[in-house]
Amino acid sequence: MKLTGVLACFVAVAAEQRQILEQDVEIFDAPHWQRVSRAGKAETVIPTFMLKHDAAAVREFEKTFYAISTPGNPRYGQHLTKAQTAEMLPLVPQAKEKILAMLSSFGVNEVEIFDDMIKAPMPVKIAEEMFATEIFEFKHEKGQKVMRVGSSYSLPAELGELVYNVADLIQIPAITKPVVVEMDDDDNTTDFPSGCTKCKKTATTPAVLSAMYNFDLNYQPAGETTYAINNFQGQSWDEKDVSAFGTACGLDDMEVATQVGKNSPSRCQIPILGQELCLESLLDVQYSKSTAGGIPLTSISTSQYSLANWAQALAAMTDVPPIQSVSYGNDEIQQTSSSYMDSVNVQFQKLGAQGVSILFASGDQGVVGRTGKTKDGKYHPDFPAASPYITAVGGTDLAVKSVIGAEKAWSDGGGGFSDEFAAPDYQKDIVSAYLQKLDAAGESPPADAFNAAGRGYPDIAALAGTQNPYCVAADSGFVGVGGTSASCPTTAGLFARINSERSAQGKPAMGFLNPFIYQNPDVFNDVTQGSVTGATGVKGFAALTGWDAATGMGTPNYQKMLAAALKASEGAVVV
Repeated sequence: MKLTGVLACFVAVAAEQRQILEQDVEIFDAPHWQRVSRAGKAETVIPTFMLKHDAAAVREFEKTFYAISTPGNPRYGQHLTKAQTAEMLPLVPQAKEKILAMLSSFGVNEVEIFDDMIKAPMPVKIAEEMFATEIFEFKHEKGQKVMRVGSSYSLPAELGELVYNVADLIQIPAITKPVVVEMDDDDNTTDFPSGCTKCKKTATTPAVLSAMYNFDLNYQPAGETTYAINNFQGQSWDEKDVSAFGTACGLDDMEVATQVGKNSPSRCQIPILGQELCLESLLDVQYSKSTAGGIPLTSISTSQYSLANWAQALAAMTDVPPIQSVSYGNDEIQQTSSSYMDSVNVQFQKLGAQGVSILFASGDQGVVGRTGKTKDGKYHPDFPAASPYITAVGGTDLAVKSVIGAEKAWSDGGGGFSDEFAAPDYQKDIVSAYLQKLDAAGESPPADAFNAAGRGYPDIAALAGTQNPYCVAADSGFVGVGGTSASCPTTAGLFARINSERSAQGKPAMGFLNPFIYQNPDVFNDVTQGSVTGATGVKGFAALTGWDAATGMGTPNYQKMLAAALKASEGAVVV
């Protein structure tokens, strides 16, 4: 967008009373990132102004969000359009106009506007003056580089009140990948249904998941729908590996129907490094297609792990795929501010109100999180997994290795209670009951280690552990992979199938899934063994009967889930 004219005049920044918006970059993945040098004055940074919404409107919108998302409510399934969503979420008066005027006063006129977000590329020299800060180049040990502020940033106080935060100035992403595990051929394995000619006997394959979670392979869509996986940090997929997986495992449709953003398949064929650059994306493609079958898949790629950039990518799409699988996150304590998380949560609610189901992996570090075990004994919940407005997918192992049947919590699966967000109504009673059962069983962690009043997660789970790793085609071979990066796309594919079946009956997409999940505990396989810890000497949370902070409601039983979803009532009120 080309801006013309200046809407307001601003005095010199130095003379303004300023409001610090965020600070302390040191908490971000510090062992792996190094501050290299001051950024060149002519280099470009791309901050995004997350414009603040009217607080009363946000509270009212949340009511609508839950009404639309809750089976049995008269408004269930009556999803909003983008225009209706924007109308219901007005900004703080003059927020957009005043931020645009400030940008124009600095000569920054080439911007992109996404209703409540303004992406504003600018030279480092201007950014340092605008935000009264210094910008540095940070380099990750794996080679990635980003430009971020060195300590804090601010805006004139009048303008600071108009934004939640300015994204991608201080957030430094944790760069993660699935856990690579050696697959083995256990001679004691007699009836584990491998189903893939290139995979070891003990590997988790599409055939294993089919037997465990009660669905058929090679699903043919009944109705029209799509779904998406989300790639960050340059993660790519290639047809050679994807096709090899389909051939080995007898899968008919392995096509990625639509690619949004840059994909670099040649990176996947670089020996050894190919796994580093592509394994996450290849895992997502191969196992979401294993469960979703012929439903068209969209791969959405952004260069960095930025939830703001991700929200912008979706906002720019004409038709957003109604299932979104995301296998990334950080600890809540690693977020730059509560205001930043609030801004992200509004984006989640907007998508949910429009009929989009957002599934996030719950993490692979148990209760200690990416921050790790600390002297104070505090647990470190994940974000976005602990957001009340998304569906968090945790991880399990088979209770007996290579034996289809009962499952146990994977000890490194993410789970726990938010330090930022209270337990939402859809889970309050069930979370309270779990805490009472923990206490009665003598399994309660130390009271000062977690927030018992917080939003509990995960909501559901699926195989993710490393004793029977997922078999993934990568780097022109097959490797074993573990983690909730596997359980999330696997589960997302099943919900895509449910949307397809609902579409065939003229029903809307499921949208935000959690009210449905908590209303229908019997459609999941209850997991009552194991616990999530993440480190030795940590008690963590035990898996017990019903919902728990280790495996949520349990693992999928597709046929039961489908039957309940087809019966879920829609209201007659058009919003």
